Amino acid sequence: MSDRRFGPGVAAAAVLTTLAVIVGGVVWMNSRGGPDDTSRAAEPPARVIQHVNLGDSFAAGTGILPLQPDSQFTCQRSSSDFATVLAARRGHHLVDVACAGARTEHLYRAQYEGAGPQLDAVTPNTDLVTLMIGGNDASLYSSLIRDCADVADTDPSGAPCRTELGSGPADSIREEIAPAVEKGLRDIAARAPHARVVIVGYPWLVPPSTSCRPAVRIADGDIAYVRRVQSRLNAAIARAASAAGATFVDMSVRSRGHDACAAKGIRWIEPMVGGSSPIVMHPNAAGQRAIADAVESALG
Repeated sequence: MSDRRFGPGVAAAAVLTTLAVIVGGVVWMNSRGGPDDTSRAAEPPARVIQHVNLGDSFAAGTGILPLQPDSQFTCQRSSSDFATVLAARRGHHLVDVACAGARTEHLYRAQYEGAGPQLDAVTPNTDLVTLMIGGNDASLYSSLIRDCADVADTDPSGAPCRTELGSGPADSIREEIAPAVEKGLRDIAARAPHARVVIVGYPWLVPPSTSCRPAVRIADGDIAYVRRVQSRLNAAIARAASAAGATFVDMSVRSRGHDACAAKGIRWIEPMVGGSSPIVMHPNAAGQRAIADAVESALG
């Protein structure tokens, strides 16, 4: 076998040939839209979430000024309600039809002139539905707030409201409110089959057992009664959400210690006497932000 050796000129030519192949390959890759292609079209913008807010005065932020500019006046819809706060944070396109005094029946029928059925706002293009509903059904909250306050003076250290209302509120929750809320959630899902449906439980109105008259004009023994009724309502809403495939946002832990008996700056619910809003026993701006925080956490 002959001993063939390559001189320096041959080696240099081989290196140049190899570099030409490599460089040519890179140019070819770029011309085909490879990893180093800087001329690629920009990614299309993300689709804006279509968000609809339904429900009652708790969902509408009633009592907090200013009102939404396009809000029906009788609905008292605040520009600081939790859905508006959430939509601003996350860049949602919000259609807000929550309305003071709404019951679940107002998902289906007009509540006031200019305030049509709330479900009309939900479409197949809706991505997210938020709501708070059920507290006005069977006049539940008005009974607890107005009636319990009206009878408190007859026995301020006792439980005159519990004596008067008895098991009525619990029966209404079981027989009327729970089925109505579940039906409403199912009908929302039917109208917006691809939407995330989030229903929020009501924050605590009063502490577990200690009264704070005159700020909250409810007799000592009725404070625990009101709390139990509210607990039953939230549990019923949670079960309805589970049955209908909706997300339930529980405010019970978050709102502990922020009820109407708490000090100004700590409370999320305005008291009957000495509060900063004419709409009593409803969330203030801090309470609405807290609800927005809870919903945002649930959304992930």
